[in-house]
Amino acid sequence: MKESIGSRVFDGFNAIFLTIFSLCTFLPFVYVVINSFSTSTTIIPTSFSLEAYEYILSSVTFLRSVKVSIGLTVIGTLFQLIMTSLMAYSLSHKYLPGRSLVLLMVLFTMLFSGGMIPTYFVVKDTGLMNTFAALIIPSAISAFNLIILKNFFQSIPDELKESARIDGSHELGLLFKIVLPLSLPALATFGLFYAVGIWNQYFNAILYLTDTAKYPVQVILRQVIILTSGSIGDTTEIESVTYYGNSIKMAVIVIATVPIMIVYPFLQKHFAKGVLLGSVKG
Repeated sequence: MKESIGSRVFDGFNAIFLTIFSLCTFLPFVYVVINSFSTSTTIIPTSFSLEAYEYILSSVTFLRSVKVSIGLTVIGTLFQLIMTSLMAYSLSHKYLPGRSLVLLMVLFTMLFSGGMIPTYFVVKDTGLMNTFAALIIPSAISAFNLIILKNFFQSIPDELKESARIDGSHELGLLFKIVLPLSLPALATFGLFYAVGIWNQYFNAILYLTDTAKYPVQVILRQVIILTSGSIGDTTEIESVTYYGNSIKMAVIVIATVPIMIVYPFLQKHFAKGVLLGSVKG
């Protein structure tokens, strides 16, 4: 079928517009990378230096914060996926007593929340202050992810579940041996959501952690960007960052961004499919 002139013009305009838009979103990252290797702040590097990266990678505090963030991301993502899957699987049973009330409470949290101060007192009174659990447990289940995953579980044929029950499988065995393996696209997608959220959080760490040795990398990144002088974290471990100026800020941004960017390509093939699955069924 031959396209009309108007259709070709429209496609050409879309291609040009999307190309320009893509460049606009990509150029800031290019700017950060270039300036992390340059001693001057410019889009075109006038000099090349690895001093900022050498300084950062030799920093005990920064490397420790990266390890903390990696550990938090891995453990927190697994914990949040397990908690979300358990609750979603329970709510996927249409004849569960009180199911409608629980779903209403979940939907209510998507519109309203207690706020920062009540959440802080809950964390404090439960003894989670200055623990890594304070960065994981309060946000263990996302209401949006829960609803989508529940709908996806409901789309799995009941006959498959019944056959497993006839063979003697209990509910947990049915969940972990049949339902979850069939839900890998959705789990990969929501796992990426949870991982990015945990990796990027810094405010909760500032709010709940008092030991600087437990700070994740985003808190260190915040200190580097905001403070034009002084030290990063523990003053006994890192000297002033003033000497390196803008390049060290850019280098920290690159190092703090690259790990989560490396994970995304491995989950990209599941991303679109996982979001759409279960999103149109009640």
